[in-house]
Amino acid sequence: MLLNKPTTRRKFLLGSLLALPLSDLVFKGLTAAQAAEMAAPELADYKPIFFSADEWQFILAATDRLIPAGGKGKAPGALETNVPIFIDQQLHSPEFGAEIYMQGPFNVHAPATMGYQIPFTPQQMYQTGIKLVNQWTQSNFQKPFHELSLEEKDAVLTKVNKNDGIDFAALGEENLKASQFFGQLLSDTKHGYLADPMYGGNKGMKAWIAIGFPGARASFTEWVKQHNVPYPLGPVSLLGESA
Repeated sequence: MLLNKPTTRRKFLLGSLLALPLSDLVFKGLTAAQAAEMAAPELADYKPIFFSADEWQFILAATDRLIPAGGKGKAPGALETNVPIFIDQQLHSPEFGAEIYMQGPFNVHAPATMGYQIPFTPQQMYQTGIKLVNQWTQSNFQKPFHELSLEEKDAVLTKVNKNDGIDFAALGEENLKASQFFGQLLSDTKHGYLADPMYGGNKGMKAWIAIGFPGARASFTEWVKQHNVPYPLGPVSLLGESA
């Protein structure tokens, strides 16, 4: 069988590897982290289980601008670490996406110190926020958010963050501020980038490697007082995968 296309060859190899136990993959010369990365979903092939097709395009575009690739030290971005997959899977789970205390009264204008004051579950917040931002960009750019230029995306996200020019109340939603939606999106993006890979993001522990985080190592006390010294051992995941 000839495998001319790189993507086809990669899928063929991945399918062969996935048929083997993780211990066999490590034995064949791959580290546990490399084996886990290959077993993780490929973002381009992933089928969202919570988001609709249009919502998924928004999440891909927005998280890519919140944590773009190629920063200091050429750090990986949100897309390289499967952050959108993390958010999709978290929202699909009832523990995170739907099960939240929803007994009012709610005061959406209360200060942040008053805690969660939004009459929406996280699932509803994302669906509402994405719909309204796309509605605003359609009105002002004649395009959905994901089709904007990089500069336009950054400008729109800045407006959403500051409630500056994108008034959800003016778009018909008085129970959610643009900045509240942005805060949830940014928080979940950070969590997906830095969480243990077992939760769907931080593919291959790339984010941990980039920042020198040791992960779930049982002991690294000998390094605590060694300031300005790079940690040399690499991270370990909760499942025992090492990079």
